[in-house]
Amino acid sequence: MKNKLFILSGLGLLLACSARSATLEVDQGRSRIQVDAKATGHAFTGTLRKFTASVSGDPGSLAPTAFGLGWNFKDLDTDDEKRDKEMIKWLGGGDPKGSFKFFKSWTDAKGGHHAQGALTINGVSKTISFPYTAKQDGEWITISGTAKLDYQNFKLPIIRSMAVMTVDPALAVRFHVVGKLK
Repeated sequence: MKNKLFILSGLGLLLACSARSATLEVDQGRSRIQVDAKATGHAFTGTLRKFTASVSGDPGSLAPTAFGLGWNFKDLDTDDEKRDKEMIKWLGGGDPKGSFKFFKSWTDAKGGHHAQGALTINGVSKTISFPYTAKQDGEWITISGTAKLDYQNFKLPIIRSMAVMTVDPALAVRFHVVGKLK
């Protein structure tokens, strides 16, 4: 009996190790990452013009096994050059960068997919969780979702201008990553 259990356990391990994992070749032209912010009297969106992404997962279920994202804040364009320059100063000047590294995913009781990982901004890393969808249309895979965060959690001060304008610390990061499996 022990030999049968040992053989079955070994077979299960072999099957688990041989499960296919595929890499997503991200198409930046079809993908977008945007940050929505609200300020006194108006709202604005910043679009990340360049980023690096490495994504892999199970091609059958589209469940992620790895997701890494990196960017330079100089590539975050809010359509206001003065605001973009002030953002770099607010982040400490120089060449500020950010990153996200995936830890795990799960499916909730209603069938919704969620991911968790470390978001690093201003040298501060925080664990965040958010819902996402993954869909396949022919050879294209699309991963979309929205992560909500508070910039104060990354040791960044409240943004105030002229003593009356304030940028709400609650931000929404929307992502729509599109690519083909390699």
